Amino acid sequence: MSGERVTIKTPDGEFSAYVARPAAAKAPAVVVIQEIFGVNAVMRDITDGLAAQGYLAICPDLFWRIEPGIDITDQSKAEWDKAFELFNAFDADKGAEDLQATISAIRADPGCTGKVGSVGFCLGGKMAFLTATRTDVDAAVSYYGVGLDSLTPEAEKLTRPVMLHIAGEDGFVPKEAQAAIHAALDNHPLITIHDYPGRDHAFARQGGEHFHAGDAETAGRRSLAFFAEHLG
Repeated sequence: MSGERVTIKTPDGEFSAYVARPAAAKAPAVVVIQEIFGVNAVMRDITDGLAAQGYLAICPDLFWRIEPGIDITDQSKAEWDKAFELFNAFDADKGAEDLQATISAIRADPGCTGKVGSVGFCLGGKMAFLTATRTDVDAAVSYYGVGLDSLTPEAEKLTRPVMLHIAGEDGFVPKEAQAAIHAALDNHPLITIHDYPGRDHAFARQGGEHFHAGDAETAGRRSLAFFAEHLG
């Protein structure tokens, strides 16, 4: 499946997004939120996969304010160094604004039913949580989001459902952070948390060092069921 590129305008400028369309003329939309490697083949494949499942899927370039068009992999030290440089320069507050612009744009697309979800990975997992607390997204899924322990107070603002996938041995989310997330969010009526014992960060990244096919499939199935329930 080959997607298309669209341009999203904001008061600060414009950025591109990769869009994959389903077979249906109208469908719920899902915003796919990138890792620290940009809108790369892994993210485009996830976007295409959601379209194959019947969703209008869009993956915005959230690094556009730093360097537009980032498309790197996790296969070399130089790329990792570049990815962390981008991660450290990234402004999450502006990123949340760009995600609202993306949500508004795809919701207005003639092919959208009006329902929009989000799913993010790593940095995108953090941003998916922020879509739930700072945008008008209808449902959000976060895979091994980084820094969520510092964002738990924002859960007070939640009005839409959230699903969190937490890797038990996440090298970027230590046990203390995981415990803080559970302590703050376990009893929240709109939040569902799934733990994956023994899994490391990015266990759902195809081709990644820590990829685990079984748990990636389980998390994917849970996410699709969640979207089916809340997006239609």
